[in-house]
Amino acid sequence: MIITGLEMEGDDCSFPPDSSDDHSQRGSVASSATLSRAQDVLIYLFGESAVHLNVEGLGSINVQELGRSVREALHIPESVQDAFAFWLCSPLLDLQLKARHQPYKLCRQWQDLLYRFTEASEEDISQDEPYLQFRRNVFYPKSKELQIDDEAVLKLLYEEARSNILSGRYPCDPEHWTDLGALSLALDEGTGLDGQQFTSVIREKKLSSFLPAHVAMGSGGLLSTLRGKSSRQAGLEQNLLQAYTKLSTSAGSSPTQLLRQYLTTCHALPYYGSAFFFGEIDKPAQGILQRGKRKAVNVGICLEGVYVMDAKEKHVLLGLRFNELSWDHSYPEEEGDSHILWLEFDGEEDGTPVNKLLKIYSKQAELMSGFIEFCVELKSASEGAAAAEIDGEASLSQQPAGKEGGNKNGRGGRRGMLHRQSSVVCSRVHSLNTISYVDNGKEIKRLKPKRAASFFTRQASAATYSAVQMTESLEQG
Repeated sequence: MIITGLEMEGDDCSFPPDSSDDHSQRGSVASSATLSRAQDVLIYLFGESAVHLNVEGLGSINVQELGRSVREALHIPESVQDAFAFWLCSPLLDLQLKARHQPYKLCRQWQDLLYRFTEASEEDISQDEPYLQFRRNVFYPKSKELQIDDEAVLKLLYEEARSNILSGRYPCDPEHWTDLGALSLALDEGTGLDGQQFTSVIREKKLSSFLPAHVAMGSGGLLSTLRGKSSRQAGLEQNLLQAYTKLSTSAGSSPTQLLRQYLTTCHALPYYGSAFFFGEIDKPAQGILQRGKRKAVNVGICLEGVYVMDAKEKHVLLGLRFNELSWDHSYPEEEGDSHILWLEFDGEEDGTPVNKLLKIYSKQAELMSGFIEFCVELKSASEGAAAAEIDGEASLSQQPAGKEGGNKNGRGGRRGMLHRQSSVVCSRVHSLNTISYVDNGKEIKRLKPKRAASFFTRQASAATYSAVQMTESLEQG
């Protein structure tokens, strides 16, 4: 998640007193009692490593000042300094900080942020403590990242991408996670392992070190027989070995080439580099007993668009570029109501073009809406060759294999329809509980054959935005 369009600058905040004197190692940023003299600070990286700094004036130092020291320690070239940013992270919340933010003071404000943007219990909030992490800037374009040739920088980007692949934050298909697993193995152990050495490494480090956890562990749970699970594991190992053997015999296996190949494969995923938010959506009703149930989702938002992913099944439910959607958010009207992010997009029912509305329930709806707006404005301001290249990459990444994208787009005509595919990357609109409607100019109704004007006035192409006006008939849909 990102702090965008919200005033949370460290020098303007009033901070609550510390809730506990027992600080974890990862809370070292906020655990200093004496801030006037130099203090030790750990800045965490992906891959279980950290930068150890000795900082003076910890209570007032900002991100921009801290960044100089970290980039110097990591030998990051000045030409790619914008590729990384500072994040405050915990199991409950991730925040990318601005240059003016003061990490220590935001750590002191952490409980307030958790109450505002999470559904965590009071007990969890009281025990949660953030750590400071140096990782990829979500506003750094993939087109620029492809031009990086510094091995140390590529390694930092690789470790973050690998973490997102293994955790399932970046859903991908078997051919992708097998190739990525082989690349990780080659980077860890070199390309010269024979079959026996390969098996030994896999047994020692486990498949989950190279393949996504939900793939390596399986989804059968206690219902799976040991024999079936063993057979599945053997099949995964065999596929990984084949990919590794193919990689070992191919030209170009230097660390830099392997790192670049890993990142290039990840770049094919349209949600690479996203900021992630937590939310829920309505499950389609399958009977009286299932009414009102919700599905947990992760919402990835990046410079290309918005991606709603099933948090359990690790696949994309809905992926939309910014010119394919309209959006807004609404606040709770009564106690017990939810914050909602509304996404509107083109759909079809029984051959009739309709507008579809997806409701995402989340206390982070305001942040998501602000982040979408910021990305839209950023893309609009980045016209020219770079913006065209980014747009082209996103378009290609969402086209079904072997098919061409639709030629119709824009609000005046029909945009390309979203197609169901077997790939985990493609949208599954059929599995969403959406509100379908058309507007005949007088009232909003369902399934009118005439193409509707947009229910939202808030669109990616609009210069100004206004709030959506919800109607009772739609709320009851």
